[in-house]
Amino acid sequence: MRINLSSVFVDDQDKALRFYTEVLGFVKKHDVPLGPHRWVTVVSPEDPDGTELVLEPDDHPAVKPYKEALVADGIPATSFAVDDVRAEFERLRGLGVRFIQEPAEMGPVVTAVLDDTCGNLIQIAQYT
Repeated sequence: MRINLSSVFVDDQDKALRFYTEVLGFVKKHDVPLGPHRWVTVVSPEDPDGTELVLEPDDHPAVKPYKEALVADGIPATSFAVDDVRAEFERLRGLGVRFIQEPAEMGPVVTAVLDDTCGNLIQIAQYT
């Protein structure tokens, strides 16, 4: 058994696709129309056949309060591995990304937390 898909709920699929590809550097894998929304997935360019991240519409009534509660408590919706958190922090900050947590050492990991502009906090992590 392996993880095939993971989702992040977004308030705007077009905006999310731009952010996750043009800013974070993921690659669009699928973009299939499904009624008022789309099946949109992105993957790491380093593993194009790996786990897909679904940019899931946040229209379900339970999702927005859930997302708002996570953000209010500073809890990331998901975490992405990077080779160098500090370098990625500087690169993304240079692109205008807002961070709510600058790089911090937490035992065997260095983390930073950013705002994905689509209603989520995202952690980037480097295992040392």
